[in-house]
Amino acid sequence: MTQGAGQGPEVERTATLRDFRVPAYVHEAGPYVHSAHPGEVAPPPGETYPEGYTPTERDLPVINRGDTVQVTVDPEAAAAPQADTGQGPLYVVGDVHGYLDELVAALQEKGLLDAAGNWCAGTARLWFLGDFTDRGPDGIGVIDLVMRLSAEAAAAGGYCKALMGNHELLLLGAKRFGDTPVNSGAGTATFQAAWLLNGGQKTDMDRLQDHHLQWMARLDAVEEVDGHLLVHSDTTAYLDYGRSIEEVNDTVRETLTRNDADEVWDLFRKFTKRFSFRDEGGADAVRSLLDTYGGTRIVHGHSPIPYLLGEVGAEEDEDNSDPVVEGPHVYADGLAIAMDGGVTMAGKLLVQQLPLAT
Repeated sequence: MTQGAGQGPEVERTATLRDFRVPAYVHEAGPYVHSAHPGEVAPPPGETYPEGYTPTERDLPVINRGDTVQVTVDPEAAAAPQADTGQGPLYVVGDVHGYLDELVAALQEKGLLDAAGNWCAGTARLWFLGDFTDRGPDGIGVIDLVMRLSAEAAAAGGYCKALMGNHELLLLGAKRFGDTPVNSGAGTATFQAAWLLNGGQKTDMDRLQDHHLQWMARLDAVEEVDGHLLVHSDTTAYLDYGRSIEEVNDTVRETLTRNDADEVWDLFRKFTKRFSFRDEGGADAVRSLLDTYGGTRIVHGHSPIPYLLGEVGAEEDEDNSDPVVEGPHVYADGLAIAMDGGVTMAGKLLVQQLPLAT
């Protein structure tokens, strides 16, 4: 996979309040305010969605400012120390969603960037798990940074690579297809409407250039590195696109190349599914992916850890502090590592070295 290193034009950014992350429409009453589980949007009373349909009006509920979650890594589930292969250490980054300043600070804290924001980690290997844009203030700035670091890391003997997230598909679709109606599985929808409802930022769309679109369309969906199967979404939907990593990545790229709105929508819809590794049967779902694509543990973003734990929004929680995420969440019998720290809800943008230390 080849990734470019071009940067977009310099754009002056203004300070934004963290509370802007919760758009006004989220608080409006309607058929999407009642959920069976966090992140699952219920249909209107008396109606059902077709099997496998994932609504896109709003695929996560809003976290209340009083919700608190303490997340720690299970030390017994941590992987064994990695053998010396001559390669640099491996790091993964969870969902960024436009929070460029938080990303730079997190990478600097891990010693991957210097004070000027340049790559300083030599032969280290860095993987982004997708979702660079939407909800936050500077998604295009995030993409520009990742593209630049790809070139800088390669020049130093390391690498910086990225996976396709559902929000990359959403932004691509909004740019390519706009208000073109697509068959959503429960009536008609449009990429433009779904993008706006899921945090699309006009400033990102205004700054989006051809090289950004080309870079996003070439991203892989699945990779296996040092026994870690890297994906964006905590779903088994990847199995619909191939029985090998190469086949999945080729199928996703071919789908985007054909430029069929309904096909791209179906791809986006499947990449938006979540929570397949949680609750009863979750470990078996993880094993189905590991058995097919390889690896001994899956690493994903997509589902914010507070929602993944199902410990937010409880009426009895009267603490007024923000969600607390200390690090990745290991679950599904120790086979899955969740990396979305919930930066869009005042959580934490996670950068983690793998394997997890005991």
